[in-house]
Parts: sequence; C-alpha cells; structure tokens
Amino acid sequence: MADFDPPAKKRRGQRSGRKRGKAPGLRQAAASKGGVPSPPKAGATKGSPRPQAGAEPAPSALPARASTWTKPAPFHRQAYAAIDLGTNNCRLLIARPSGEHFVVIDAFSRVVRLGEGLAQSGRLSDAAMDRALGALHICAEKLKKRNVHLARSVATEACRRATNGADFIERVHAETGIRLNIITAQEEARLAVLGCHILLERGDGPAMIFDIGGGSTEVVLVDTADTVPRILDWQSVPWGVVSLTEGVGPVADSTQARAAAYAEMRRRVDEGFAPFSERIAEARARAVARGAIRLLGTSGTVTTLASLHLGLPQYDRRAVDGLIVPTDSMRAISRGLAMMSYAERIAVPCIGRERSDLVVAGCAILESIFDIWPADRLGIADRGIREGILRSLMAAGSDAERSRDALRTLKKGTAA
Repeated sequence: MADFDPPAKKRRGQRSGRKRGKAPGLRQAAASKGGVPSPPKAGATKGSPRPQAGAEPAPSALPARASTWTKPAPFHRQAYAAIDLGTNNCRLLIARPSGEHFVVIDAFSRVVRLGEGLAQSGRLSDAAMDRALGALHICAEKLKKRNVHLARSVATEACRRATNGADFIERVHAETGIRLNIITAQEEARLAVLGCHILLERGDGPAMIFDIGGGSTEVVLVDTADTVPRILDWQSVPWGVVSLTEGVGPVADSTQARAAAYAEMRRRVDEGFAPFSERIAEARARAVARGAIRLLGTSGTVTTLASLHLGLPQYDRRAVDGLIVPTDSMRAISRGLAMMSYAERIAVPCIGRERSDLVVAGCAILESIFDIWPADRLGIADRGIREGILRSLMAAGSDAERSRDALRTLKKGTAA
C-alpha cells in the first residue's frame, strides 16, 4: 500500500469516472522496527481508545517516474520522508542519511486542530478536515519536489477516536495521494522513543520518556543498558492538550475558576495514569534510592516551557532541543501559566494566540508525570514520531543496501 501515490492527471479522451489502478513500477519496501522492540501490552485504562487491529501497512518506495524503472540512487543520496498528522499539528520531515544519523533537507509544520470538537461530537468536523487537507496538500508538493525515495505517513489519536476517521483517510488519499496509516497508541509510543531516546542523560537503571500530544499522552519506561533502549512498560491515556482542554470546558475569568479547572485537569490525568504508576512503583523506588532517576519529554508543551525557562523572546529549536532543565522550574512555570487569564497568556513570548488556550492542559499533564517519575531534571526533545519514522525507514534502506552489496560480491566471486 503506497504512502504517497499522486493522483494521476486526467488524460485527453479518458472517460470520467474510470477507475485508476496503481502506478506501474511502484516498489514495495518492508516496514522496519528500527531496532526498538515493540512495547509490552499496557494495562487497560478507563476511557482509552481501542487499538486498531492488524499489522501496520508497509511504507512504499517512490520511483522518479512511474512509467520507467531507474537504478536506485546510492543509499546516502536517497531522500526519506515522515508525516505525522496529530490531533493538533501536521508535521513533515524530509531527510537524507548521514552516517548513523540524518540531515534534514526540508520540513513543514502547521497547527490544524484536527481534533477540534471531537470530544463533544465524536467526529472530525468539516472545518478541521479542510484545515488538515490544506496542510497535507503542501506536504504532497514537497514530497514530489524532493523526489522522495521512501515515505511513511501516520495519523494518531484524532483519527483513532473519530467515527469518520477512516473516511477522512480515504479522502486524504483521493485528494493528495498521501496514504495515512492510523497507528495504535503502542506504535505511537515506540516511534516517539525511537525518535528522541538519544537525548536521554547517561546513567544506570530505567528511564522514562513521555510524549504529550493533542489527543493523548504516552509514557514509556525504558531500559537503557543497550545502545537502543528496551521498553519495559508503557501507558497511553486519552488526555492531550486538546482533548483535556475540551473535556474540562470553558473556564470563567477568575482566579478561583482557573484554580478549580487546573485541579480538575490534574485529577483526570492522575486517574488515567494510576494503573501505570502502580505497575512501576518498585522501579521508581529503586531509581529514587540510587539517585538515578532520568526523565525525557517530547512535545510542544515541554519545548514551550523550556523556552520560558530560558527567557527566549521567540522559539529557537537550537537552544531548546537537548536542553536539561530543573523540574522545579517547570512546575513553577506551569502553575504560573495556569493562574493567568487567556489574554495574559497570549502576551507571553513563545506562547501567543496559537497555544494560549491549550498550554494549561499541557502543564497539568506535565505535573502529573513529574509525580509519577519524580526526577530533579527534565530533558527536552524537539523531536519524536517523525524522527522515529525516519530512523526506521533508513534502517530498512541501509539493510537493503548491504544485501545488494553482498549479492554483487557473491556474483563476482562466482563469476571468477
């Protein structure tokens, strides 16, 4: 199944409504786990969405021209792409391999609020779908412009929960050529770990990585004894910055109302994570006793709060990605933002109108995570699912390149 299959232009004399087949010459590529084991099944959480059944479709290689076959470019010159359509944002990353890492050659991010109103209606609204499609059209143009060799596009919590999620996925493919795969919360957690684990502080014992999204939050306990971390336990709850904000509803413009709303957010998140907190109690106690408790977060919430910690006038990824900040500072900033009015938050640098109504929910989720895994320091990652996808794709591409090299060597030896 192709992740990107540009809609064919209608040829002269072609009958309207004629069924279009797959583009000839489209080469299939096997999906790669990128070395990170799939997490064990998490305990059920009340209100958690049911995961999609079945295996994830494989990403697809994209030839330069569908009508002709061309020799693949050397591995290090091939462009790979990842699209992450979340509840709040649509993000694209295009990169080329560079040693054990990669170099970004194009990127795109836009707030689309796909999950807006989902908590009340159970459906994706027409306006939200139109916003997301507008962003995906831009992504499709970039995929064509960069001659992407291999791509994978995923959709997360909003499409998992919406009753019309599958219909929207079909509409996206028909209009943009992008095939979105609705991934499970388990796969979302795995990709987030794969994408950002290299920013974990060095140390012994288990560490925790979390991703605060728009519609859900994933927390993952990992063992870092090996180069690639092994997932020990994980949990996903259906509370992200959009779903939690809409779940609590409008808040009156008073200090008392804001305090009550923040307390209710904390209560809901604590309740969702309670089974996970109980399961990891022994690991937490051992880590605290050794003074070796490490924590890494990836989300707009942690990068925004880290920017405020640094006093940046505007967001700067280079200053934030890989930063280590005291959790006490992040708690203080969180509580300060929760008590501000909407207008006051708009005026805060690095928040503005785009994040002012959602950042409080992110702060509540962050404080709950601090209670679950009480680290003194928090690692900040401005990377996650997209980077995890790219690492998986490039690992598959590298394996294929080595296989071709081995086959050529074998053929030469046989001929000699």
